[in-house]
Amino acid sequence: MKKLFRLYFSTSLLLRIFLAFIIGSILGGVLWYYSGQGNEGFVTDLISYISPFGLVFVNMLKMIVIPVIFFSLITGAASLPIKRFGRIGVKVIAWYFLCSFLAAIVGTLLAVIINPGSGSDLQGWEKIAETVSSQAQELGGKTTGGGFTNMIMQMFQNPFEALSSGNFLAIIIFSVMFGLAIRVLIETNKSEKHVKDLENLLSIFTSIRDAIFKLVDWILEYSPIGVFVLSIVNFGLYGPNIVGPYISVAVGIIIGILGMVFIVYPLLLVITTKKNPYKIIKSMQEAIITAFITRSSAATLPVSIKTIESELKVKNELASFSLPLGATINMDGVCVHLPMFAMLAANMFFIDLSISSLIILVITTVLASIGAGGVPGGSLMLLFIILESMGLSGSQVSIIIALALGINPILDMFETANNVTGDMVCTYAVADIEGLIED
Repeated sequence: MKKLFRLYFSTSLLLRIFLAFIIGSILGGVLWYYSGQGNEGFVTDLISYISPFGLVFVNMLKMIVIPVIFFSLITGAASLPIKRFGRIGVKVIAWYFLCSFLAAIVGTLLAVIINPGSGSDLQGWEKIAETVSSQAQELGGKTTGGGFTNMIMQMFQNPFEALSSGNFLAIIIFSVMFGLAIRVLIETNKSEKHVKDLENLLSIFTSIRDAIFKLVDWILEYSPIGVFVLSIVNFGLYGPNIVGPYISVAVGIIIGILGMVFIVYPLLLVITTKKNPYKIIKSMQEAIITAFITRSSAATLPVSIKTIESELKVKNELASFSLPLGATINMDGVCVHLPMFAMLAANMFFIDLSISSLIILVITTVLASIGAGGVPGGSLMLLFIILESMGLSGSQVSIIIALALGINPILDMFETANNVTGDMVCTYAVADIEGLIED
Protein backbone atom coordinates (compact mmCIF):
# COMPACT_ATOMS: atom_id res chain seq x y z
CA MET A 1 0.00 0.00 0.00
CA LYS A 2 2.87 2.37 0.84
CA LYS A 3 4.43 1.71 -2.56
CA LEU A 4 1.11 2.48 -4.22
CA PHE A 5 0.81 5.80 -2.40
CA ARG A 6 4.45 6.60 -3.17
CA LEU A 7 3.84 5.89 -6.87
CA TYR A 8 0.68 8.00 -6.85
CA PHE A 9 2.31 11.08 -5.33
CA SER A 10 5.48 10.72 -7.38
CA THR A 11 3.42 10.89 -10.58
CA SER A 12 2.96 14.41 -11.93
CA LEU A 13 -0.26 16.09 -10.87
CA LEU A 14 -1.16 16.86 -14.49
CA LEU A 15 -0.92 13.19 -15.47
CA ARG A 16 -3.01 12.17 -12.47
CA ILE A 17 -5.70 14.69 -13.43
CA PHE A 18 -5.67 13.58 -17.07
CA LEU A 19 -5.97 9.88 -16.21
CA ALA A 20 -8.73 10.64 -13.69
CA PHE A 21 -10.68 12.47 -16.40
CA ILE A 22 -10.26 9.69 -19.00
CA ILE A 23 -11.16 6.85 -16.63
CA GLY A 24 -14.03 8.81 -15.07
CA SER A 25 -15.44 9.70 -18.50
CA ILE A 26 -15.37 6.05 -19.61
CA LEU A 27 -17.09 4.88 -16.41
CA GLY A 28 -19.64 7.69 -16.75
CA GLY A 29 -20.40 6.63 -20.33
CA VAL A 30 -20.89 3.04 -19.16
CA LEU A 31 -23.31 4.23 -16.46
CA TRP A 32 -25.20 6.34 -18.98
CA TYR A 33 -25.60 3.31 -21.26
CA TYR A 34 -26.60 1.11 -18.30
CA SER A 35 -29.21 3.70 -17.28
CA GLY A 36 -30.72 3.53 -20.76
CA GLN A 37 -31.26 -0.22 -20.34
CA GLY A 38 -33.92 0.30 -17.68
CA ASN A 39 -31.60 0.83 -14.71
CA GLU A 40 -32.08 4.56 -14.32
CA GLY A 41 -32.94 4.30 -10.62
CA PHE A 42 -29.76 2.44 -9.76
CA VAL A 43 -27.57 4.88 -11.71
CA THR A 44 -29.31 7.90 -10.15
CA ASP A 45 -28.79 6.50 -6.64
CA LEU A 46 -25.14 5.67 -7.36
CA ILE A 47 -24.44 9.16 -8.70
CA SER A 48 -26.13 10.73 -5.67
CA TYR A 49 -23.73 8.80 -3.40
CA ILE A 50 -20.50 9.64 -5.25
CA SER A 51 -21.26 13.19 -6.47
CA PRO A 52 -20.41 14.85 -3.10
CA PHE A 53 -16.78 13.75 -3.55
CA GLY A 54 -16.67 15.76 -6.77
CA LEU A 55 -18.68 18.71 -5.55
CA VAL A 56 -16.40 19.09 -2.51
CA PHE A 57 -13.52 19.75 -4.92
CA VAL A 58 -15.45 22.57 -6.61
CA ASN A 59 -16.53 23.87 -3.19
CA MET A 60 -12.93 23.86 -1.92
CA LEU A 61 -11.90 25.97 -4.89
CA LYS A 62 -14.82 28.31 -4.29
CA MET A 63 -13.89 28.44 -0.60
CA ILE A 64 -10.59 30.13 -1.39
CA VAL A 65 -11.43 32.02 -4.58
CA ILE A 66 -12.73 35.15 -2.79
CA PRO A 67 -9.76 35.37 -0.36
CA VAL A 68 -7.42 34.85 -3.34
CA ILE A 69 -9.06 37.69 -5.28
CA PHE A 70 -9.27 40.01 -2.29
CA PHE A 71 -5.72 39.72 -0.98
CA SER A 72 -4.04 39.22 -4.37
CA LEU A 73 -5.67 42.33 -5.84
CA ILE A 74 -4.82 44.46 -2.81
CA THR A 75 -1.15 43.41 -2.83
CA GLY A 76 -0.94 43.63 -6.61
CA ALA A 77 -2.45 47.13 -6.84
CA ALA A 78 -0.38 48.36 -3.88
CA SER A 79 2.86 47.00 -5.37
CA LEU A 80 2.69 48.84 -8.69
CA PRO A 81 3.75 52.49 -8.98
CA ILE A 82 0.64 54.57 -9.70
CA LYS A 83 1.72 55.76 -13.16
CA ARG A 84 2.66 52.26 -14.23
CA PHE A 85 -0.57 50.78 -12.84
CA GLY A 86 -2.68 53.07 -15.01
CA ARG A 87 -0.79 52.14 -18.18
CA ILE A 88 -0.89 48.40 -17.45
CA GLY A 89 -4.56 48.48 -16.46
CA VAL A 90 -5.53 50.10 -19.76
CA LYS A 91 -3.54 47.51 -21.72
CA VAL A 92 -5.11 44.57 -19.86
CA ILE A 93 -8.66 45.85 -20.35
CA ALA A 94 -8.02 46.71 -24.02
CA TRP A 95 -6.62 43.22 -24.61
CA TYR A 96 -9.65 41.56 -23.03
CA PHE A 97 -12.04 43.61 -25.19
CA LEU A 98 -10.01 42.78 -28.32
CA CYS A 99 -10.09 39.03 -27.63
CA SER A 100 -13.82 39.08 -26.83
CA PHE A 101 -14.45 41.01 -30.05
CA LEU A 102 -12.41 38.51 -32.10
CA ALA A 103 -14.21 35.58 -30.43
CA ALA A 104 -17.61 37.11 -31.22
CA ILE A 105 -16.58 37.55 -34.86
CA VAL A 106 -15.39 33.92 -35.04
CA GLY A 107 -18.64 32.70 -33.45
CA THR A 108 -20.80 34.79 -35.78
CA LEU A 109 -18.94 33.68 -38.94
CA LEU A 110 -19.26 30.02 -37.93
CA ALA A 111 -22.96 30.55 -37.16
CA VAL A 112 -23.51 31.99 -40.65
CA ILE A 113 -21.59 29.11 -42.27
CA ILE A 114 -23.23 26.29 -40.26
CA ASN A 115 -26.64 28.00 -40.17
CA PRO A 116 -28.17 25.80 -37.41
CA GLY A 117 -31.90 25.18 -37.56
CA SER A 118 -32.11 25.61 -41.31
CA GLY A 119 -33.71 23.14 -43.67
CA SER A 120 -34.40 19.57 -42.63
CA ASP A 121 -33.06 19.72 -39.07
CA LEU A 122 -35.60 22.33 -37.92
CA GLN A 123 -38.12 19.61 -36.98
CA GLY A 124 -35.46 17.88 -34.90
CA TRP A 125 -34.85 21.07 -32.92
CA GLU A 126 -38.58 21.56 -32.35
CA LYS A 127 -38.90 18.00 -31.03
CA ILE A 128 -36.04 18.52 -28.57
CA ALA A 129 -37.56 21.83 -27.42
CA GLU A 130 -40.78 20.07 -26.39
CA THR A 131 -38.91 17.85 -23.90
CA VAL A 132 -37.04 20.58 -22.03
CA SER A 133 -39.18 23.72 -22.30
CA SER A 134 -40.33 23.51 -18.66
CA GLN A 135 -36.69 23.72 -17.48
CA ALA A 136 -36.17 26.83 -19.59
CA GLN A 137 -39.25 28.56 -18.16
CA GLU A 138 -37.99 27.81 -14.64
CA LEU A 139 -34.59 29.26 -15.49
CA GLY A 140 -36.19 32.32 -17.05
CA GLY A 141 -38.14 32.95 -13.86
CA LYS A 142 -34.88 33.17 -11.91
CA THR A 143 -33.32 35.72 -14.25
CA THR A 144 -33.34 39.36 -13.29
CA GLY A 145 -33.15 42.10 -15.87
CA GLY A 146 -30.96 45.14 -15.93
CA GLY A 147 -28.26 44.12 -18.38
CA PHE A 148 -25.42 46.62 -18.68
CA THR A 149 -26.99 49.14 -16.26
CA ASN A 150 -27.38 46.48 -13.59
CA MET A 151 -23.73 45.47 -14.07
CA ILE A 152 -22.58 49.06 -13.48
CA MET A 153 -24.65 49.29 -10.28
CA GLN A 154 -23.19 45.99 -9.02
CA MET A 155 -19.65 47.34 -9.37
CA PHE A 156 -20.04 49.56 -6.30
CA GLN A 157 -21.39 47.71 -3.30
CA ASN A 158 -20.76 47.40 0.42
CA PRO A 159 -17.50 45.39 0.39
CA PHE A 160 -18.60 43.12 3.24
CA GLU A 161 -21.87 42.39 1.46
CA ALA A 162 -19.94 41.75 -1.78
CA LEU A 163 -17.60 39.34 0.01
CA SER A 164 -20.47 37.42 1.59
CA SER A 165 -22.56 37.25 -1.58
CA GLY A 166 -19.66 36.51 -3.94
CA ASN A 167 -20.14 39.60 -6.10
CA PHE A 168 -16.82 39.29 -7.94
CA LEU A 169 -17.04 42.58 -9.81
CA ALA A 170 -17.62 44.59 -6.63
CA ILE A 171 -14.84 42.70 -4.83
CA ILE A 172 -12.44 43.50 -7.67
CA ILE A 173 -13.35 47.19 -7.70
CA PHE A 174 -13.00 47.59 -3.93
CA SER A 175 -9.77 45.55 -3.70
CA VAL A 176 -8.09 47.51 -6.50
CA MET A 177 -9.17 50.84 -5.01
CA PHE A 178 -8.03 49.81 -1.52
CA GLY A 179 -4.66 48.66 -2.83
CA LEU A 180 -4.24 51.88 -4.82
CA ALA A 181 -5.09 53.91 -1.72
CA ILE A 182 -2.29 52.15 0.17
CA ARG A 183 0.10 52.83 -2.70
CA VAL A 184 -0.82 56.53 -2.93
CA LEU A 185 -0.29 56.97 0.81
CA ILE A 186 3.11 55.23 0.63
CA GLU A 187 4.24 57.44 -2.27
CA THR A 188 2.90 60.75 -0.96
CA ASN A 189 3.17 60.53 2.83
CA LYS A 190 6.05 62.47 4.36
CA SER A 191 6.00 60.69 7.72
CA GLU A 192 8.51 57.83 7.73
CA LYS A 193 6.66 56.14 10.59
CA HIS A 194 3.36 56.27 8.71
CA VAL A 195 4.98 54.90 5.55
CA LYS A 196 6.59 52.09 7.54
CA ASP A 197 3.18 51.23 9.10
CA LEU A 198 1.63 51.08 5.63
CA GLU A 199 4.45 48.87 4.35
CA ASN A 200 3.95 46.57 7.34
CA LEU A 201 0.22 46.41 6.54
CA LEU A 202 1.05 45.49 2.95
CA SER A 203 3.49 42.86 4.23
CA ILE A 204 0.72 41.31 6.34
CA PHE A 205 -1.60 41.14 3.33
CA THR A 206 1.21 39.54 1.30
CA SER A 207 1.79 36.91 3.99
CA ILE A 208 -1.93 36.10 4.08
CA ARG A 209 -1.93 35.75 0.30
CA ASP A 210 1.04 33.35 0.46
CA ALA A 211 -0.72 31.24 3.10
CA ILE A 212 -3.78 31.04 0.86
CA PHE A 213 -1.60 29.84 -2.01
CA LYS A 214 -0.34 27.05 0.25
CA LEU A 215 -3.99 26.04 0.68
CA VAL A 216 -4.23 25.95 -3.11
CA ASP A 217 -1.38 23.41 -3.19
CA TRP A 218 -3.22 21.18 -0.72
CA ILE A 219 -6.49 21.41 -2.64
CA LEU A 220 -4.74 20.55 -5.90
CA GLU A 221 -3.52 17.30 -4.37
CA TYR A 222 -7.19 16.34 -3.99
CA SER A 223 -8.03 17.45 -7.54
CA PRO A 224 -7.56 14.03 -9.27
CA ILE A 225 -10.23 12.54 -7.00
CA GLY A 226 -12.56 15.48 -7.66
CA VAL A 227 -11.94 15.29 -11.41
CA PHE A 228 -12.55 11.52 -11.42
CA VAL A 229 -15.92 11.84 -9.69
CA LEU A 230 -17.05 14.92 -11.65
CA SER A 231 -16.29 13.12 -14.91
CA ILE A 232 -18.37 10.11 -13.86
CA VAL A 233 -21.26 12.36 -12.85
CA ASN A 234 -21.21 14.57 -15.97
CA PHE A 235 -21.00 11.72 -18.47
CA GLY A 236 -23.23 9.43 -16.42
CA LEU A 237 -26.05 12.01 -16.43
CA TYR A 238 -25.74 13.44 -19.93
CA GLY A 239 -23.89 10.81 -21.93
CA PRO A 240 -23.23 11.40 -25.62
CA ASN A 241 -26.22 13.70 -26.00
CA ILE A 242 -24.59 15.53 -28.88
CA VAL A 243 -26.59 13.67 -31.50
CA GLY A 244 -28.95 14.58 -34.29
CA PRO A 245 -29.54 18.32 -34.58
CA TYR A 246 -27.13 19.04 -31.72
CA ILE A 247 -24.12 17.93 -33.76
CA SER A 248 -23.98 21.04 -35.96
CA VAL A 249 -24.12 23.47 -33.02
CA ALA A 250 -21.70 21.48 -30.86
CA VAL A 251 -19.16 21.02 -33.65
CA GLY A 252 -19.42 24.69 -34.65
CA ILE A 253 -18.83 25.98 -31.13
CA ILE A 254 -16.01 23.52 -30.42
CA ILE A 255 -14.30 24.39 -33.73
CA GLY A 256 -14.59 28.09 -32.86
CA ILE A 257 -13.08 27.54 -29.41
CA LEU A 258 -10.24 25.40 -30.77
CA GLY A 259 -9.64 28.10 -33.38
CA MET A 260 -9.30 30.69 -30.61
CA VAL A 261 -6.93 28.53 -28.55
CA PHE A 262 -4.72 27.19 -31.36
CA ILE A 263 -4.88 29.96 -33.99
CA VAL A 264 -6.04 33.35 -32.67
CA TYR A 265 -4.19 33.34 -29.33
CA PRO A 266 -0.94 31.99 -30.84
CA LEU A 267 -1.04 34.69 -33.54
CA LEU A 268 -1.51 37.39 -30.90
CA LEU A 269 1.35 35.92 -28.83
CA VAL A 270 3.67 35.81 -31.84
CA ILE A 271 2.87 39.43 -32.70
CA THR A 272 3.36 40.72 -29.14
CA THR A 273 6.08 38.49 -27.68
CA LYS A 274 7.95 37.04 -30.70
CA LYS A 275 8.12 33.71 -28.80
CA ASN A 276 6.90 30.17 -29.49
CA PRO A 277 3.17 30.50 -28.63
CA TYR A 278 2.48 26.78 -28.33
CA LYS A 279 5.22 26.33 -25.75
CA ILE A 280 3.63 29.15 -23.74
CA ILE A 281 0.14 27.67 -23.98
CA LYS A 282 1.46 24.22 -23.07
CA SER A 283 2.77 25.67 -19.80
CA MET A 284 -0.82 26.71 -18.99
CA GLN A 285 -2.28 23.20 -19.34
CA GLU A 286 -2.82 22.53 -15.62
CA ALA A 287 -5.17 25.52 -15.27
CA ILE A 288 -6.84 24.80 -18.63
CA ILE A 289 -7.66 21.21 -17.62
CA THR A 290 -8.95 22.39 -14.22
CA ALA A 291 -11.22 24.90 -16.01
CA PHE A 292 -12.44 22.17 -18.37
CA ILE A 293 -13.49 19.96 -15.46
CA THR A 294 -14.88 22.54 -13.01
CA ARG A 295 -16.67 24.61 -15.72
CA SER A 296 -15.94 27.74 -13.67
CA SER A 297 -13.39 30.48 -14.40
CA ALA A 298 -13.83 31.78 -10.86
CA ALA A 299 -13.24 28.40 -9.24
CA THR A 300 -10.15 27.89 -11.43
CA LEU A 301 -8.70 31.28 -10.52
CA PRO A 302 -6.37 30.06 -7.71
CA VAL A 303 -4.90 27.47 -10.09
CA SER A 304 -4.57 30.06 -12.88
CA ILE A 305 -2.63 32.46 -10.67
CA LYS A 306 -0.36 29.69 -9.35
CA THR A 307 0.26 28.34 -12.87
CA ILE A 308 1.13 31.63 -14.52
CA GLU A 309 3.44 32.63 -11.67
CA SER A 310 5.23 29.30 -11.24
CA GLU A 311 5.33 28.04 -14.84
CA LEU A 312 5.58 31.30 -16.82
CA LYS A 313 7.25 33.44 -14.11
CA VAL A 314 4.81 36.35 -14.43
CA LYS A 315 5.16 38.68 -11.45
CA ASN A 316 2.37 38.57 -8.89
CA GLU A 317 1.72 42.31 -9.10
CA LEU A 318 0.30 41.80 -12.60
CA ALA A 319 -1.14 38.27 -12.26
CA SER A 320 -3.09 39.19 -9.13
CA PHE A 321 -4.73 42.07 -11.00
CA SER A 322 -5.18 40.70 -14.52
CA LEU A 323 -6.47 37.17 -13.85
CA PRO A 324 -9.25 38.03 -11.35
CA LEU A 325 -10.37 40.79 -13.71
CA GLY A 326 -10.33 38.37 -16.65
CA ALA A 327 -12.35 35.78 -14.70
CA THR A 328 -15.09 38.41 -14.47
CA ILE A 329 -15.08 40.30 -17.77
CA ASN A 330 -13.25 38.10 -20.30
CA MET A 331 -15.59 35.37 -21.61
CA ASP A 332 -14.22 34.49 -25.05
CA GLY A 333 -15.80 31.02 -25.04
CA VAL A 334 -19.20 32.55 -24.37
CA CYS A 335 -18.65 34.99 -27.25
CA VAL A 336 -18.19 32.00 -29.57
CA HIS A 337 -21.22 30.21 -28.12
CA LEU A 338 -23.91 32.91 -28.10
CA PRO A 339 -24.06 33.75 -31.86
CA MET A 340 -24.70 30.08 -32.70
CA PHE A 341 -27.93 29.98 -30.69
CA ALA A 342 -28.87 33.46 -31.93
CA MET A 343 -28.67 32.10 -35.49
CA LEU A 344 -30.74 29.07 -34.45
CA ALA A 345 -33.39 31.41 -33.02
CA ALA A 346 -33.40 33.45 -36.24
CA ASN A 347 -34.05 30.30 -38.31
CA MET A 348 -36.68 28.87 -35.96
CA PHE A 349 -38.69 32.09 -35.76
CA PHE A 350 -38.03 33.37 -39.29
CA ILE A 351 -35.98 36.43 -38.36
CA ASP A 352 -33.89 37.90 -41.16
CA LEU A 353 -30.35 38.70 -39.94
CA SER A 354 -28.84 41.31 -42.26
CA ILE A 355 -25.20 42.44 -42.23
CA SER A 356 -26.10 45.28 -39.87
CA SER A 357 -27.97 42.83 -37.61
CA LEU A 358 -24.89 40.59 -37.47
CA ILE A 359 -22.70 43.57 -36.54
CA ILE A 360 -25.14 44.44 -33.74
CA LEU A 361 -25.06 40.78 -32.67
CA VAL A 362 -21.26 40.91 -32.35
CA ILE A 363 -21.36 44.12 -30.29
CA THR A 364 -24.21 42.86 -28.08
CA THR A 365 -22.38 39.57 -27.50
CA VAL A 366 -19.23 41.34 -26.34
CA LEU A 367 -21.14 43.66 -23.99
CA ALA A 368 -23.29 40.82 -22.63
CA SER A 369 -20.22 38.71 -21.88
CA ILE A 370 -18.83 41.34 -19.47
CA GLY A 371 -19.55 40.39 -15.89
CA ALA A 372 -20.78 36.87 -16.66
CA GLY A 373 -19.40 35.91 -13.26
CA GLY A 374 -17.19 32.96 -14.26
CA VAL A 375 -19.66 30.40 -12.91
CA PRO A 376 -20.88 27.13 -14.50
CA GLY A 377 -23.74 27.73 -16.93
CA GLY A 378 -23.29 31.52 -16.98
CA SER A 379 -23.77 31.60 -20.76
CA LEU A 380 -27.40 30.50 -20.33
CA MET A 381 -28.16 33.69 -18.43
CA LEU A 382 -26.48 35.79 -21.11
CA LEU A 383 -28.60 34.17 -23.81
CA PHE A 384 -31.60 36.04 -22.42
CA ILE A 385 -29.88 39.37 -23.17
CA ILE A 386 -28.94 38.32 -26.71
CA LEU A 387 -32.32 36.84 -27.62
CA GLU A 388 -34.35 39.69 -26.15
CA SER A 389 -32.25 42.17 -28.11
CA MET A 390 -33.35 40.30 -31.26
CA GLY A 391 -36.99 41.03 -30.39
CA LEU A 392 -38.04 37.50 -29.37
CA SER A 393 -40.99 37.05 -27.02
CA GLY A 394 -40.65 35.44 -23.60
CA SER A 395 -41.97 32.08 -24.81
CA GLN A 396 -39.65 32.09 -27.83
CA VAL A 397 -36.67 32.89 -25.61
CA SER A 398 -37.64 30.01 -23.30
CA ILE A 399 -37.61 27.57 -26.22
CA ILE A 400 -34.08 28.55 -27.28
CA ILE A 401 -32.87 28.43 -23.67
CA ALA A 402 -34.42 24.97 -23.42
CA LEU A 403 -32.43 23.81 -26.42
CA ALA A 404 -29.24 25.26 -24.93
CA LEU A 405 -29.92 23.41 -21.66
CA GLY A 406 -29.71 20.08 -23.44
CA ILE A 407 -26.12 20.59 -24.56
CA ASN A 408 -24.75 23.22 -22.19
CA PRO A 409 -23.00 20.91 -19.67
CA ILE A 410 -20.67 19.64 -22.41
CA LEU A 411 -20.14 22.94 -24.23
CA ASP A 412 -19.53 24.72 -20.93
CA MET A 413 -16.38 22.66 -20.43
CA PHE A 414 -14.85 23.91 -23.68
CA GLU A 415 -16.03 27.50 -23.11
CA THR A 416 -14.50 27.72 -19.65
CA ALA A 417 -11.19 26.28 -20.86
CA ASN A 418 -11.23 28.95 -23.60
CA ASN A 419 -11.97 31.71 -21.07
CA VAL A 420 -9.14 30.73 -18.74
CA THR A 421 -6.69 30.34 -21.65
CA GLY A 422 -7.59 33.83 -22.84
CA ASP A 423 -7.05 35.28 -19.37
CA MET A 424 -3.58 33.75 -19.07
CA VAL A 425 -2.55 34.63 -22.64
CA CYS A 426 -3.48 38.26 -21.99
CA THR A 427 -1.61 38.31 -18.69
CA TYR A 428 1.52 36.78 -20.20
CA ALA A 429 1.51 39.10 -23.25
CA VAL A 430 1.13 42.24 -21.13
CA ALA A 431 3.79 40.95 -18.71
CA ASP A 432 6.21 40.43 -21.59
CA ILE A 433 5.52 43.91 -22.99
CA GLU A 434 5.88 45.59 -19.60
CA GLY A 435 8.90 43.61 -18.40
CA LEU A 436 6.97 41.89 -15.60
CA ILE A 437 8.41 38.41 -16.12
CA GLU A 438 10.94 37.11 -13.61
CA ASP A 439 14.45 36.54 -14.97
